[in-house]
Amino acid sequence: MDERLPYVPGFADRRSAREPKREGRALREAVPRHAHAEFSVSPGRPDAVTAVEEANRGRIAELVPLRVGRMVASPFAFLRGSAGLMAYDLAHGTPATGVGAQICGDAHAANFGLYGDARGGLTIDLNDFDETVHGPWEWDLKRLAASLVLAGREAGADEDVCRTAARDAAGAYRHTLRLLARMPAADAWNAVADEELVSHADAHDLLGTLRRVAEKARRNTSARFAAKSTRETADGGGRVFVDAPPVLRRASDEEAAAVAVSLEEYLGTLPEDRLPLLARYAIHDVAFRVVGTGSVGTRSYVVLLLDHRGKPLVLQVKEARTSVLRPYTALAGLAEPEPEHEGRRVVLGQQRMQVVSDTLLGWTTLEGRPYQVRQFRNRKGSVDPAALGAGEIDDYARMTGALLARAHSHSADPRLLAGYCGKSEELDEAVAAFAVAYADRTEKDHAELAVAVRTGRLPAEREV
Repeated sequence: MDERLPYVPGFADRRSAREPKREGRALREAVPRHAHAEFSVSPGRPDAVTAVEEANRGRIAELVPLRVGRMVASPFAFLRGSAGLMAYDLAHGTPATGVGAQICGDAHAANFGLYGDARGGLTIDLNDFDETVHGPWEWDLKRLAASLVLAGREAGADEDVCRTAARDAAGAYRHTLRLLARMPAADAWNAVADEELVSHADAHDLLGTLRRVAEKARRNTSARFAAKSTRETADGGGRVFVDAPPVLRRASDEEAAAVAVSLEEYLGTLPEDRLPLLARYAIHDVAFRVVGTGSVGTRSYVVLLLDHRGKPLVLQVKEARTSVLRPYTALAGLAEPEPEHEGRRVVLGQQRMQVVSDTLLGWTTLEGRPYQVRQFRNRKGSVDPAALGAGEIDDYARMTGALLARAHSHSADPRLLAGYCGKSEELDEAVAAFAVAYADRTEKDHAELAVAVRTGRLPAEREV
């Protein structure tokens, strides 16, 4: 071996005798793949209502009933709003391989979708990263699998269909890792491109739904949102938001000024080549907008920008709270330093997991709180997994399993993960068994929340 060149940190060491695939196989001795079927409720587990109350701390009080109202709608909705409770369960009641990756932290089946790239095309990937951390890869996979069981039940699918969806999500995850492990590193990084995804996941029954979602996504733009949510000013010199309670309200003058000033810090977090583009837009108005299920009650604003022709670009300035997974990753042997800025954590996590990310992602600080900033209504579209037919839910499961594997492979060596997951269906069956057990637990948690709402312990507001 030529020893003239020194080892440079950050690159692979050519002198290393490491064999990641063999290391992955060796992990099975410590944590057998069949062990991932295990789920036990820890004696110290908070009850569902207490967990919801704890998660509501620090949120805007008048919006908490709306959050509870969304969560009580169904067991699947409860799961979507209780990532912290599931993280507790995963940390205390399931085995951990100790292999870390940049994980979504909230990889349920509704957090995948279409969005626009810089050239006007559409891509499909994970699309919510509020809880992203360096954590156990299996936590994302198990959350996806459990959510598919709950979504299938809500859609009226029988138990065999629901369990098969969970199993096949894990199978697609495993098959995709094995594919990526065999490829040259640069090819693997961008593999399973959107145009290949349906064939790779054998998701042909989903094609019609994906086409309809794509057509809707292409119309879901800043211009369309601005046309529906703003009006022309009396002097004709611009546009302002129009109140649409409870989801949208125009910000007060003081509030709007603070948001606008915070965008100066945001500009400093962008690549310099983006700055000339934003310099062609002027800030015209700011509104507060309610978001999501898990995010309801956090602070989130939309900022209306107009160019010289009056064409809009809308930015979202969204509060970035501490990831609900952070207290639990150390229990899985994957502690990491506290992030210097929670908005930065979200942005970097998203960029590490996606093949293509929003070109205007950044972060800022507003009144001492960290925020992420991104384009709003950037041709986004999503599949509602709870509305899929029995023939489609399995296709969707395989597609999302493949996307999750690709996302994890950007930060964890796919050879290591593929070595652990292996050729057999042992892991698939184990994850499916876990998913059914956890879905059952979630239905009990949802029932507890429903009782708390009926008895008045937790106020809930249903949307019309």
